[in-house]
Amino acid sequence: MKKRLLIAILVFGLAAGAASANVLTIRMNYFVPRLTTGNFWDIEFENMQFKKTTFQDVSLGIQYEAFVSRDFSLVIGLDIFKKSKGAYYKDWVGYELEDGDYAFPADEFRGDFVPSHSLTYSVAPLQASIKWTPFGRRGNVIPYIGGGVNATFWNVRIQGDQIFFKDEYIYEDQFGQVLVYPIYKVDARESDGLGRVSFGWQAFGGLMIPVGRRMTIDVGGQYFSCPAEFTNAFEGFQPIDVGGYQFSLGVNYWF
Repeated sequence: MKKRLLIAILVFGLAAGAASANVLTIRMNYFVPRLTTGNFWDIEFENMQFKKTTFQDVSLGIQYEAFVSRDFSLVIGLDIFKKSKGAYYKDWVGYELEDGDYAFPADEFRGDFVPSHSLTYSVAPLQASIKWTPFGRRGNVIPYIGGGVNATFWNVRIQGDQIFFKDEYIYEDQFGQVLVYPIYKVDARESDGLGRVSFGWQAFGGLMIPVGRRMTIDVGGQYFSCPAEFTNAFEGFQPIDVGGYQFSLGVNYWF
């Protein structure tokens, strides 16, 4: 299935290059990642001061569009998103003990430090689409819809303190017993370089507004889905969807 999707993107690219009329689009997006699938995000949002809105931000994209008929065109696009943010654990403080650092409940202890880590999330979907302008490409407003497939390069990285909740220890002093967890320094990433690649689908719609003979303003929205599995540093977590929603504002140059 993955090979077929990749071949589809390559075929779209060759077909677009062979067409005679073209559009180049530069756009700025506001990316809203899903962050709702998989226990990885559940654990982060439950224990850290992260919120889902923490990882919403602007991204940049470029598209190349080639006309194949009066109403249809082929589109190749690439968007690049990366967000890095640090946060503290919500309900835990750290103590430096003889055999290492341990997390103690913050409602009972003051701690030597507050454990924290940064999380970097990057997504770069390479998309191949069919675009339809149902009322043609002439007029004061040109609506369009479309959809297709994507090959998404993605990565997740954690740097800093990580509490290992699977390892439980009983700490005992003159006041009694308490359940604690070890804290380790980590620098874990799912992949080096461009990141892992996963495949999915996407759909979009919007409006083009002419502002000159060869230029239009492009306002649109898109949803893309891309199921992905952890296989390296975060192996053992459930699959996630690295897709989301994009709201874009761009400039089209027709040539």
